[in-house]
Amino acid sequence: MAMKDLLNNMYSLGVGAAVASKEQIEKTVNDLVQRGEVKRSESNQLIDDLLAKGQKAQENMENMIQERTKQFLSSLDVPTKEEVDALKARVAALEKALSEKDAEK
Repeated sequence: MAMKDLLNNMYSLGVGAAVASKEQIEKTVNDLVQRGEVKRSESNQLIDDLLAKGQKAQENMENMIQERTKQFLSSLDVPTKEEVDALKARVAALEKALSEKDAEK
């Protein structure tokens, strides 16, 4: 396998690590070691790097999904939790004021 293919595999593993388990990454890297494409002394660092890339890719994906979801809900004019909480507090204050007014009668 050419170095370009190895780098492509490493990139794919890094992006795929967001959904891959540590065991799957270790197995793939061990296969690369057995085929002589990665030195045994470099395998642990490669595993760590791929796990870190996968974690970063997962965080980026989660942030992107969260931002897109906010944009989508905003475009539908769906109130935020804070806006709903503020309205609940306002309704509670009005109910309290009304019940005090009724009690005065």
